[in-house]
Amino acid sequence: MSTDGSDRGWLLITVSTGSAASLRVHVWRTLRKLGAVYLQQSVCLLPDRPMVAKTIARLAARVRDQGGQSRVLHVQVSDGGELAVLIEQQRADRDAEYAEVVERAPAFLAELEQETARGRTTYAEVEESEADLERFDRWLAKIAARDYFDADGGTAARAAVERCRQALARFEAAALAAETSDAAGSAAARLRAVSND
Repeated sequence: MSTDGSDRGWLLITVSTGSAASLRVHVWRTLRKLGAVYLQQSVCLLPDRPMVAKTIARLAARVRDQGGQSRVLHVQVSDGGELAVLIEQQRADRDAEYAEVVERAPAFLAELEQETARGRTTYAEVEESEADLERFDRWLAKIAARDYFDADGGTAARAAVERCRQALARFEAAALAAETSDAAGSAAARLRAVSND
């Protein structure tokens, strides 16, 4: 039994959508979302996993319902060298995606630093940055869902997003401190004004 899951087999998928542009886009997006390895145009492989097989079965049915052609075959790759190439291609594709996460994280950190330097540690900035961090989390989750063979880049991407999370926590603490300090200052000023009356 293999530890990387390669013994589970693969799905060989062929799709022809004809001239239906919207169907072609849907097929392309679905297969990309699943992390398909293309052997040639309209022919790809995916690891045979329950959720993948279910999604592919629905996709194939939709293609056929809309006048296209689709076949899904359950195959075993018996050549160890070829199997290693397929797994490595899967990993390389995920590594490229993870690298993009790592590449974009410094902009998030720079934005927090810039807002701090400008003295704009506010709740509004915290909310905006939280939304950006949620996008990172969703993006990372999508990549991880198609990372069938534990690509090395996942570690760096998760670490980059965690650095963003920690930086946001510090920024939020600074925003809270600034707001509390401003509120205390305003209350003290009101008390002084009342005392002087």
